[in-house]
Amino acid sequence: MNIERVGVIGAGQMGTGIAHVLSLAGVDVMLEDVNGEALERATKTIARNMHRQAARGLIREEAIDPALRRIHISQGHLDDMRGRDLVIEAATEDEAVKRKIFQDLCPRLDSHTLLATNTSSISITRLASVTDRPEHFIGIHFMNPVPMMQLVEVIRGIATDDTTFQAALDIVRKVGKTAAYAEDFPAFIVNRILLPMINEAVYTLYEGVGSVDAIDTAMRLGANHPMGPLQLADFIGLDTCLSVMQVLYEGLADSKYRPCPLLVKYVEAGWLGQKTGRGFYDYRGETPVPTR
Repeated sequence: MNIERVGVIGAGQMGTGIAHVLSLAGVDVMLEDVNGEALERATKTIARNMHRQAARGLIREEAIDPALRRIHISQGHLDDMRGRDLVIEAATEDEAVKRKIFQDLCPRLDSHTLLATNTSSISITRLASVTDRPEHFIGIHFMNPVPMMQLVEVIRGIATDDTTFQAALDIVRKVGKTAAYAEDFPAFIVNRILLPMINEAVYTLYEGVGSVDAIDTAMRLGANHPMGPLQLADFIGLDTCLSVMQVLYEGLADSKYRPCPLLVKYVEAGWLGQKTGRGFYDYRGETPVPTR
């Protein structure tokens, strides 16, 4: 199947990045969100990031304007997804929200349209079950930030057919990424390994083993990680970290995946990381300052 017209639902960090790489690859993109301000931010972010890529020699400057013209925006009109070859859901990591989107979306789609979710942890099989096309449903999990990260996890649900799987692999290749096939188990591969490490770093802070600065410095210099786990948690979003840990804990019923109470407390406080100005670091000044 030749995928030339793609819909992206959700103009947050992930949806914005997905629209960015698709448009550069020559794909016509319809970016939809219920929030007009999010759509405005998304288009500005995409343009700014493309110019940064051009300044670094990663893309050609003359490729930017045609790519931007391939992105169309839609505020709360799922009917605009009609005529798309593939629609990728990139809404918040909340299963109830995603299920509602798919239930509202399916009656508006052409019969040939493939469906994908960018979920980082939720069962593909379970999400597919609320659609009218589980055999044409698949997980395509881009990494954040999408323009820079090379990997995309591709996850089949129990009903996903071979045509849909091959189409997913084709779109990953088309945007210049590398696919890793993962089975449909909680959090797949990357987050199954990464998020428990972050959760353990939060436990290390919670138990007073080390401060925020000590923990991040130890993992940067002692394990040669590009950024410490608490800084990474702030970048991902502490609400997303908590959601993934809850999926692991509930899906695998193993106490080793229990979310750290301190992580829960930060989320309850609304300290979600960089996007809210405070998390394990306070970002409201010129330089980030540890909050513990």
